[in-house]
Amino acid sequence: MHVDFTHLHLLLNHFPILGTLIGLVLFLTSFFANTQDLRRSSLVIFVVTALLTIPTFMTGIGAQVKMVDQPGISLALIQRHEGAAELAIWFVEITGALALIGLWQSSRPPRPPRWNVLAILIFSLVGVALMARTGNTGGDIRHGEIRSTSGISERIASIEPSPGKFTSLMTSSKWWWAFMMDMHFFGLVLLIGTMGILNMRVLGFAKQLPIAPLNKLIPWGIAGFGINLVSGVLAFIGMPLFYTYDIAFVLKMVAILIAAGTLALYYLTAAFRDCEAIGPGQDAPMKAKFIAATSLILWFAVIILGRYIQPLQDSIPH
Repeated sequence: MHVDFTHLHLLLNHFPILGTLIGLVLFLTSFFANTQDLRRSSLVIFVVTALLTIPTFMTGIGAQVKMVDQPGISLALIQRHEGAAELAIWFVEITGALALIGLWQSSRPPRPPRWNVLAILIFSLVGVALMARTGNTGGDIRHGEIRSTSGISERIASIEPSPGKFTSLMTSSKWWWAFMMDMHFFGLVLLIGTMGILNMRVLGFAKQLPIAPLNKLIPWGIAGFGINLVSGVLAFIGMPLFYTYDIAFVLKMVAILIAAGTLALYYLTAAFRDCEAIGPGQDAPMKAKFIAATSLILWFAVIILGRYIQPLQDSIPH
């Protein structure tokens, strides 16, 4: 299987840059328009942007391998772009996590607390600035005519992570690596456990239980996903080439994105509202069952593909 990471990265990198900006504009507009629908739309955009930022970041390594030996391409500029991306991704992902919490809170009275709204505002503002910086450093790689040589750019670069040092730090201790893998497993158990219980009940198992109380487990599932995301990104940074050219890892990322999409579909459609009213002994609507079955299949696919990452290393040609 051949994957053109350069073109894939160029295609994907527009989503984090535009997504953070559009999400922020809608979020700010919702304060003046005083409309919850607009606020929810901005939160959805933040969540989608955070999800799409993950494959954008990860395809960058494959793009780097393809470009580094081309004439006129500076490795120093590529590393500067990578360092900017490593800093930006954390703010975008935290914004997405806060937005996901906000969406869950907005589906249940009362409205999301002010600390969450303020946190989203702060992290999204910083995220927009960092994504603009990442986009500029990416443009500098191929377009020398627009390359910035100002002292400001150099000072910003001095506070950005050094990709090589960050990578070495992740793999410098076997105990740290083992801890990350343990946390990744713990996050997965937390995520699959909470989502699995809810999905199984929606499908008709344990019908003596009402569905509404099970929805209260969702924050634990979000926490598990957050733990998985942090530990997974750190592991990727530690061994980027190992994961980039592994077909099981690539398919796992695709399954995670689609599975996260099914969760959003559940909460942003009438499926959630219909299930909230289902009491003991009652069946969920067919639409909700379809979403639940799809979610279960995808999360089990994530587990299985994760087990095949090591056996299928270097399964994608360089």
